[in-house]
Amino acid sequence: MRLFYQFFILIVLGAAALSADSFARAQTVDDLKEKISTKTDELQKLEPIIKQLEKDIDSTVAKKKTLGTEIKTLDLTKKKLETDIKITQTKVDTTDLKIRQLSSEIAYKEDEIDSRMYALREAVRAIYESDANSLPQVALSNESFSGLWNDLDTLEQFSSMVNENVEVLKSLKIDLEEKNEKKQTEKEKLLGLKGELGDRKKITEDNKKQKAQLLVQTNNQESKYQKDLKQKLALRDALEKEISDYESTLKFILDPTTIPPRGTKVLESPVDSVHITQQFGKTNASVRLYTSGTHNGTDFRATTGTAVRAMRGGVVVGTGNTDLTCPGASFGKWVLIDHQNGLASISAHLSLVSVSAGDVVTTGQRIAYSGNTGYSTGPHLHISVYASRAVRIETRPSKACGGSTYTMPIAALNGYLDPLDYIRI
Repeated sequence: MRLFYQFFILIVLGAAALSADSFARAQTVDDLKEKISTKTDELQKLEPIIKQLEKDIDSTVAKKKTLGTEIKTLDLTKKKLETDIKITQTKVDTTDLKIRQLSSEIAYKEDEIDSRMYALREAVRAIYESDANSLPQVALSNESFSGLWNDLDTLEQFSSMVNENVEVLKSLKIDLEEKNEKKQTEKEKLLGLKGELGDRKKITEDNKKQKAQLLVQTNNQESKYQKDLKQKLALRDALEKEISDYESTLKFILDPTTIPPRGTKVLESPVDSVHITQQFGKTNASVRLYTSGTHNGTDFRATTGTAVRAMRGGVVVGTGNTDLTCPGASFGKWVLIDHQNGLASISAHLSLVSVSAGDVVTTGQRIAYSGNTGYSTGPHLHISVYASRAVRIETRPSKACGGSTYTMPIAALNGYLDPLDYIRI
């Protein structure tokens, strides 16, 4: 029975060593948890600031368009974008701390598994040696039957401890696998957040350039601003009519069997917080804002820098920026996705696009950030949904744009569908 007692001593010593190591790691984990809690508090303090800035931007945009309100909108947007950066940086820091916490917990679990595996190997060796002695030998080696029963009782306790150790090892292995999965998820999240942080910094720099460009173009004069605004509105109307006239000549027969039935909510919301500012078709606003009198999509309230997500998985057909050749007259920065279910969608007036033609995207993936590019009365997100067979990207010369070419999605008029027939709100 000497080997059994040695095994018991081994278990006790192993547990003691593990406890000392556990105490050191527990201190590290507790310290990381405290830091995570501090970062969480920081996030909670920043969220109401963002909400207030968004309200201020909406309120300013709703006022009459003047140089003063335009500059104020840009200044408020800059503050909002800088707060977005703080929030994203805090999320990066929090995720990094969570990864470090999981790494510490994983290391402890691995140490505990190694310790118990060593103890089990010793246990198997002890059992093997004890099996080499037959029961008569064990009986003859004891001076009395009471000694034999004591040995048998010890053997039974020993086997029970081995079984218990095996079950603990199984549980530790499952726990270790779960923590490794969480760590991998957090690493992927961290990678995404770092990409988002870089994007937000670019958007903030663009915002500064827009303000500087506006002041140069208008010479900081209201009269010059109003003159430029009038010219942009005329350009917008001319290009819109040009495109509408062309699309009205396109022939497309819509086969209802090739698209999901109306009312089937096969698309998710493109933004996390939903507030619709203009609906599809003929509305009071569309009659006032568009020469055609109709709106070919749905508008969502979204301040510059709001994450825009793929409403459904699919393939990015293309991206572009109509402002490069016809500033302030159409979609601005846009992304067109074929959702592979008979539907395609465009996200427009973006501040930054984070995908490229040919990319395969998943539902909910960040594809861009909302903005105020193209013809836009203020920061928002425009969504158009098409029968995918009806839409294609074309590059066309434009009389309205002084002979320059524009590249954008074009569709027969009956190829446009009401987004709210398909988007789950």
